[in-house]
Amino acid sequence: MQGNIAESWKHILQPEFEKPYFQNLTEFVNEEYANFTCYPDKSNVFAAFNFCSFDDVKVVIIGQDPYHGVGQANGLCFSVHDGISHPPSLINIFKEIETDLGIAYPESGDLSRWAKQGVLLLNATLTVKAHEAGSHQKKGWEQFTDAVIASISQQKEDVVFLLWGGYAKKKGAKIDKKKHYVLTSGHPSPLSANRGYWFGNKHFSQTNEILSRKKISVINW
Repeated sequence: MQGNIAESWKHILQPEFEKPYFQNLTEFVNEEYANFTCYPDKSNVFAAFNFCSFDDVKVVIIGQDPYHGVGQANGLCFSVHDGISHPPSLINIFKEIETDLGIAYPESGDLSRWAKQGVLLLNATLTVKAHEAGSHQKKGWEQFTDAVIASISQQKEDVVFLLWGGYAKKKGAKIDKKKHYVLTSGHPSPLSANRGYWFGNKHFSQTNEILSRKKISVINW
């Protein structure tokens, strides 16, 4: 499974690939994909790493599960393939960008354009069974993505982490807040957003202000 991951990440994550938990995880995922419809396509499981090299990471957004509807998940958190209707969380992300930065609501929900600029769009769990949210949780992915976050925290500086919702905030325990910037808010899902925990967080303008201050190229959201 790890054969699909970009070279820039392999030396960082090789120790994880060799651990028993990851070997068990690989067996589980292979069996699930062989017997059930799972998302994203197997070739896209590590898309977050393939679109954004380790050296280029300057922003990290942490999601939870891949989308579990037909044709939605493309391996990047909150992102969908072109031509797919935007899920509610993504709609609210784009609405916040619209009010925060005055950028028109986009036609495409494919966020690979962000990833190519250094935004790591990392789900805590990288696979899911069709129509069964959370079905691949607690099988080892969380340990793997904790290791990813810890590696970024230890080996890089001045990365902006965007933690949306309680689940993402828990993942933030691996981040050295003396070296990095952590912005938190409610989740962009309608349940949270409609209660006033998402809109107005201005995370996109704040991120660019931090990057600009550190003389790092800003993100074209």
